[in-house]
Amino acid sequence: MTSEEIRRNERWLATARVLLAVAALVAVSMERREIQNSPWVAGLLAFYFAQSVVIMLLLRRRQRSTASFRWLVHSADIIWPGLISVFTTGQSNPFFLFFVFVLAAAAYRWGLWETLGTAVASVVLLWIEALAIRLGAVAWLDGAMLRHGLPILQVDVVGFEPRHLFMRSIYLVVMGLLLGYLAEQEKQLRAEKAVIAGVLGRVRVEVGLTGTLQEITGEMLRLYGARQAVITSQETSSNRVYTGELSRLDEGSLAFRWLDPSPSDAGIYLRESEASTCCAFRTQDNNGHSFRILGLDREGVRVRNIDTQFLQPLARRHEFRSLAMVSFTFGKEWRGRIFLLDPSLTGDTEEELRFLQELVRQIGPAVYNVYLLRRLRLWAGAVERARFARELHDGAVQSLIAVEMQVDVLRRQSGANGPAAGVLSPGAPSPGIPSMTNELGRIQGLLREEVLKLRELMQQMKSLDLDSRRLLAFLTDTVERFQRETGISARFLAEVQELDMPQPVCRELARIVQEALVNVRKHSGARHVLVRLGSRDGTWNLMIEDDGSGFPFAGRLSQAQLDNLGKGPAVIGERVRLIEGELTVESSPGQGTRLEISVPRQRETAYG
Repeated sequence: MTSEEIRRNERWLATARVLLAVAALVAVSMERREIQNSPWVAGLLAFYFAQSVVIMLLLRRRQRSTASFRWLVHSADIIWPGLISVFTTGQSNPFFLFFVFVLAAAAYRWGLWETLGTAVASVVLLWIEALAIRLGAVAWLDGAMLRHGLPILQVDVVGFEPRHLFMRSIYLVVMGLLLGYLAEQEKQLRAEKAVIAGVLGRVRVEVGLTGTLQEITGEMLRLYGARQAVITSQETSSNRVYTGELSRLDEGSLAFRWLDPSPSDAGIYLRESEASTCCAFRTQDNNGHSFRILGLDREGVRVRNIDTQFLQPLARRHEFRSLAMVSFTFGKEWRGRIFLLDPSLTGDTEEELRFLQELVRQIGPAVYNVYLLRRLRLWAGAVERARFARELHDGAVQSLIAVEMQVDVLRRQSGANGPAAGVLSPGAPSPGIPSMTNELGRIQGLLREEVLKLRELMQQMKSLDLDSRRLLAFLTDTVERFQRETGISARFLAEVQELDMPQPVCRELARIVQEALVNVRKHSGARHVLVRLGSRDGTWNLMIEDDGSGFPFAGRLSQAQLDNLGKGPAVIGERVRLIEGELTVESSPGQGTRLEISVPRQRETAYG
């Protein structure tokens, strides 16, 4: 609790203390026959009322409540019930509420053990008073009062007989236990809600789905004191598995990285088990390593006799002494598990697992909303770009084509109507007509170039929602449209019939082909272009070759060499890095260029 929360709680307790003192004074005045009439009772209650008012005023004026002040007030609250009970009898009298109040105050401030300790302290104080009465302390005090002309105490010694006092002690201990237990559960529930709210605060749309998962897993890692966390998710539509690892560094910071995908990931991390959430401890037996496991199903009910075989592949992949596992689902698109390696479970293990299950169940919809919102934003952006591309096609592009056609007509007319129209005598020079024809031809070329640029811009604006099933058809259409619009001979060859390529890789390879064809049209002056896609030795291979002017260097250079020299296609190189591929450029000035891109299949990661 924060200092402000503690101060607010103490102010509430101070107000309740004043109300209790007022109620006790009213009870003394109204029930004189039920309550033993001693002049000292009214005086003590008046003093208690004054003390309560002073405490309340102090708390309202002070900005914070110190621990020593709280313990001092609480000690006084323990002494008052024992002192006032000397003048009363039975559990039905209103002064028994002082015991209830001090137990409730302990439960409100702290928890189970502090409340039980308060009950025990009250019982010990009552037995000390009983011992003092048996030793004659009350008779000695009455004699002293009479000698000084003061009224005697009128202590009810019957209420302090062992059989009566024993029952009162049982009441106090049982009440302290119950109040403390309820307070402990309420505080634990409030703490759990605070933790869930804190983790939900890490869900942010601007960091994306990967960043959100990293933030949430980091909070869980710190919450449970685990050494490492592994999160595995599977897309139900493609059954592709993505696995990330979050590790704690020496300086206390966290490092997240995606692991290289493997066909065996589903069998290692997502093997079927009747336990949705579990905690496993590695043990040693005669046959090697085995596991002692406690698991819960999806409803939080404990599962008996869990088969631990699903943990064996995980144990061979990661080193751990214990682990906590929880399953999650995000709508119908994603399912997965979170593994916390070597967590510190300080409380009841079954309750810890239930809280972990509830934590993931609460944050699941929020993470799924991030996923949906990101998809919605991408879709909305794609729709807007498509609309803008249609506007360009129906407006500016058509207008430019119409102007280019009119210029072409004028150019042809100017060339045909010159000398033939008799404007100039035979053999006379006609400098104006050829220059006009040439100028119109230049304008026509500029218009055609602008039309091509706009069309390329429209293609780049379109959202590429490609997967491995549509990539070959898209590349075929792109190359054919390039040949049709530019007049450059272009051909696409696919050396594979079926692709098993992640969507991010498909998208980047398509963009690379588009960018390369734009470069060929603008800079190479080539007459022939060849695009080839194949697979060899565990890699995807894309090759783009032309017979144009080439780069201003001769030879074969890798991507690292191109970066050092500051040469080569920069945009294509950046896209190759996004998919962790390798770019090689072979150039022969005046004879052509070949671009080779290779993407290892085992490193097809979830960067999208």
